[in-house]
Amino acid sequence: MAAARDLRFLLSGRWCRTLRLAPQSRALAVLAPGVTQIDNKSDFLGKKPHRKHPGILRLPHLRLPQTLANAAQLQLLENPMPNMEKRVQALTNYLWSRQLPVEPEELQKRAMDLEKKFLENSDSFQTEEKLREAVLHVLRKTTYHWQNISYNEELSLIYMAARLDGGFAAVSRAFHEIHSRIPEFKPQTLMDFGSGTGSVTWAAHSTWGQSLHEYMCVDSSAAMLNLAEKLLKGGSESGEPHISGVYFRQFLPVSPKVQFDIVVSAFALSELPSKADRTEVVQTLWRKTNRFLVLVENGTKVGHRLLMDARDLVLKGKEKSSLDPRPSFVFAPCPHELPCPQLTASPPLACSFSQAYHPIPFSWNKKPKEETFSMVILARGSPEEINRWPRLTQPLFKRPRHVHCHLCCPDGHMEHAIITARRHGKDLYRCARVSSWGDLLPVIVPAEFPPSPTDDPPES
Repeated sequence: MAAARDLRFLLSGRWCRTLRLAPQSRALAVLAPGVTQIDNKSDFLGKKPHRKHPGILRLPHLRLPQTLANAAQLQLLENPMPNMEKRVQALTNYLWSRQLPVEPEELQKRAMDLEKKFLENSDSFQTEEKLREAVLHVLRKTTYHWQNISYNEELSLIYMAARLDGGFAAVSRAFHEIHSRIPEFKPQTLMDFGSGTGSVTWAAHSTWGQSLHEYMCVDSSAAMLNLAEKLLKGGSESGEPHISGVYFRQFLPVSPKVQFDIVVSAFALSELPSKADRTEVVQTLWRKTNRFLVLVENGTKVGHRLLMDARDLVLKGKEKSSLDPRPSFVFAPCPHELPCPQLTASPPLACSFSQAYHPIPFSWNKKPKEETFSMVILARGSPEEINRWPRLTQPLFKRPRHVHCHLCCPDGHMEHAIITARRHGKDLYRCARVSSWGDLLPVIVPAEFPPSPTDDPPES
């Protein structure tokens, strides 16, 4: 009984809060000997080795489909540009460090605070015009100058060389999350908002090519759409498309009458000029969603916060549709619908993941890379349909006979568990040992354990 009580203490939010106050993290992160807390309802231990437990979601190094890689290389051969490597690196750095535009209300508040500060600390402003100039001068120096990126033919090619392979890797990992956990799901239609060079279409075709028959690609840039169509045709304008059923549009269809099994926005929400625009787009995308809404952004604090705003918007039910009243829930990565514990941490952290891939083999681009991204997958239906196992949110730290796991748990808390075979059982230890950043750890949540009648204090 004492062991069960220790188990609940480990996996509860109380353990996490205690850890922040007490330095004896090793003592608080262990259980009584011989306790096994593996969730083996599906009897996976009798069917699969530990290294293939159902929570493992990592993918090996991904490669672009050879047809797509050849088409991308052909495009650069036919359209050579000087200093291509430097331009690709410059765009990559710019997109990674991109911030969200400052909202007018925030800008006005900053201006008022500066004006008040100047008036309190100096009497040298004899006219309103001089005060205004001083405020504007400080704002120009301290405010992020967000600019809309207009993708012409040249910039679209640079974007293709910079982001086609990394975007394909991130979206493929998100699709694999759905495919591996719900293998019976066979989508027939997909819509991609901000489709760019078409990496989402290629990733979806690689995952569900047998069932998908319609791909709706939406992008405001005509040059991007033209390039995506060329890539589908092997790099030419007259060839047969490698994937059939792909349609291109410059404007997002807003009618809720037509839904898609999967709706995707990859690295597109961060390109919208205001919070109001992002809200409107997310609401429209959710109306168009029949089953899954997949949102992917850079694995930065900005990208993560943007996705959490979209997550909250959908979960709070502000976008109700009489045509589809099914409730929303988080399919991945969160094992809950509670506030993100990464955002409430001090300092706030980005919830991100990593996917290894082989880049397009340009002359400057031959070594394997890692794509770091944030994602959220929202679904219609009931969360009872899926396993709510804790998610590994950081790379594991493996030591002799124990492994450190940072977990996002179903109770909405982050936890640092140190798992050993002696105290947690060999099955859990082996599953933890072979798991990786982004995987699920198949353990029973505290609510599934009966309360312990004993009042014995937990072992230290």
